[in-house]
Amino acid sequence: MEMTYFTADERRLMTHLMRELLPRLSTVMTHNDIRQLFNTLAAAVAGGHLDRDASGLNPLIHQVSTVHLLCHSVVADRNMTVATMLYPLCQSTFLTTGQVAKDYGDDVCRLVQGLINVSRLYGKRAAVVDENFQKLLLSFAHDIRVIIIMIADRLVMMRGINQHPDQQLVRDISLEARYLYAPLAHRLGLYQLKTELEDLSLKYLNRKAYAQIANKLNATKRQRDAYIAQFEVPIRRALDQAGLRYELKGRTKSINSIWNKMKKQGVDLNGIFDLFAIRIILDSTPEQEKKDCWVAYSVVTDIYTANTSRLRDWITIPKSNGYESLHITVKGPNDKWVEVQIRTRRMDEVAERGLAAHWRYKGIKSEKGLDRWINSVREILEAGRDGQMDLIRSMHMNLYDKEVFVFTPRGDLVQLPQGATVLDFAFAVHTSVGKHCVGARIDGKNQKLNYKLRNGDTVEVLTASTQSPKQDWLAYVITSKARNKIKLAINEARQHRAQMGKELLERRFKNRKIDLDEATISRMIKRMGFKTLTDFYVALADEQIDTASVIANYQAQLQRQDEGGALPQGSAQDFVLHTRINPDQQPDDILVIGDNVKGINYRLSRCCNPIYGDKIVGFVASDGAIKIHRTDCGNLRHLQSRYPYRIIRSAWSGKMGTQFAATLRVVGKDDIGIVANITSVINKMGDTQLRNIAINSNGATFEGFLVIGVSSTSLLDELIVKLQNLRGVQLVERR
Repeated sequence: MEMTYFTADERRLMTHLMRELLPRLSTVMTHNDIRQLFNTLAAAVAGGHLDRDASGLNPLIHQVSTVHLLCHSVVADRNMTVATMLYPLCQSTFLTTGQVAKDYGDDVCRLVQGLINVSRLYGKRAAVVDENFQKLLLSFAHDIRVIIIMIADRLVMMRGINQHPDQQLVRDISLEARYLYAPLAHRLGLYQLKTELEDLSLKYLNRKAYAQIANKLNATKRQRDAYIAQFEVPIRRALDQAGLRYELKGRTKSINSIWNKMKKQGVDLNGIFDLFAIRIILDSTPEQEKKDCWVAYSVVTDIYTANTSRLRDWITIPKSNGYESLHITVKGPNDKWVEVQIRTRRMDEVAERGLAAHWRYKGIKSEKGLDRWINSVREILEAGRDGQMDLIRSMHMNLYDKEVFVFTPRGDLVQLPQGATVLDFAFAVHTSVGKHCVGARIDGKNQKLNYKLRNGDTVEVLTASTQSPKQDWLAYVITSKARNKIKLAINEARQHRAQMGKELLERRFKNRKIDLDEATISRMIKRMGFKTLTDFYVALADEQIDTASVIANYQAQLQRQDEGGALPQGSAQDFVLHTRINPDQQPDDILVIGDNVKGINYRLSRCCNPIYGDKIVGFVASDGAIKIHRTDCGNLRHLQSRYPYRIIRSAWSGKMGTQFAATLRVVGKDDIGIVANITSVINKMGDTQLRNIAINSNGATFEGFLVIGVSSTSLLDELIVKLQNLRGVQLVERR
């Protein structure tokens, strides 16, 4: 490899790295593997495929440092090493994944493809702070080893950007390390890597706080070391007397952990309880582990006074993630508090290096699927180190196989169920966006409404003001939100068209001077084959039926109602009035029909509901009964034009007392209590009775139809005036 590729400092660093790395690699890679790998890297350097990036960082140094970190802090693994070194060459097109599979095997190829997939996410301008980004990262990786490599890669990157000139880049990488890779490292039990990622993130994001704590710790380091040495002397003597084999480690809490405690507890550095800590690591056989830990506990608490409220026993009942240790806080010399952790060598190995240490420790959120998966990794690791990566390799990360994660153009992540479409995404963004969606541009290509989204898609919704939800859209969506919004929009549009159809028909009836009776309309539309009034009015608005034919059908319906059957055509002089006593009629007739004829069977017409005081005429039906109409009834004009000889004059006899049904239409503001006010006015009127009420609300207004029992027009007019004076009532009219 050309030495001009390296600076003098880089040559020294590379020499140091390789001196430590080659002995580790030789345990997992053959001599031919190592030679082939370095020949490939030398060819890439010579071909200019591993040139420095815009910030001047040497990519080969970066990759070798990543492999060095993996081998020393996680595990030495042949396929992870090769994939880490080669995936940048596949990105630069120096190698193809096919060549990698041929030269190094399919497993290395899968790891390389996973690393390439993950690296592509960074071109999405995604907000890594979003917890969904972590899920998407896991979905893209397909293999937990890819995540482990990326954690190590990010830590190496963090170590190298301290003096980087691009401060925005430093900030972005630090946020990514804090909110994405540190939590992942914690979940996988890579505690040392997690701690360093958090400390470096604090250093770059809040240099002042980091410097204050670091300087304080450095200034007191000699005092702390002397104190810990003094603290350990009696403990070592007692542990030796107890016959325990052990190792003592002194430590200070991480800078990030100290900073978080200072903020949480509102104290300065001197107020942190467990700033000083030692760890007693026992060499015990599996069957003696618990016993030895409690013996060590007894030794320490016999020497120093323990704070029993701060005892943490994860030996008797380990944490759900497998973490085992005894934590006690004791008062040492000069009344300073010291935390003592007691664990065995196996427990310490799991906590410090195992892939499933305490991933939920201190507030890291858990998920059931990831919980089960991590626990299975832990079981593999605890079974022994030999071949552990071979076992992990066979495990698939299908944690989020029922979800899909896609980006907005701004880089925000949206989580949807697997199988979700462009239309689902549009309604997830906003209901208005969904209603007017005509498609989407996904990664630069136009796609239809029913395009099924894939992990990592960047979706830009295309809209048009003329677009509106259609019935067939329901087949394009799988989310309940989108389905409900589409149904609601379709129903609203249908109701709007029905209202338009009704208003159209009312205008045509008014132009023809025909009264529109809802009951007659209902009977007519059933004969026409419509199930509901809404269906009928929608068909009218959509011009599926003609208003002229509707009017003709309506008049025919009226004729059937008035005649009760067909009557022979003839002149007026041929018509004979048959008189029958109406058994339901009151003894004192209130009508005078024809030439002062009384006792005639009559009915009050439902189309105009005449009441005492109205100007009226009679129409002779086929059964001989008289139907009484108001003289201003629109339907009467139709009957007069066709059957003038069947019209008979009628008048009230001057006797009051019988109640008649009158229909009032009331329109007003839909305020609280308006209906109660209306019914109160009616009840307080003398000789009036509310027989029926129907109220329809439409936004801020209402329309009501009241059937009133009233004895005369004068009482009805008085009631109308009182109703019109009610607050919120805009219109009262007789129908």
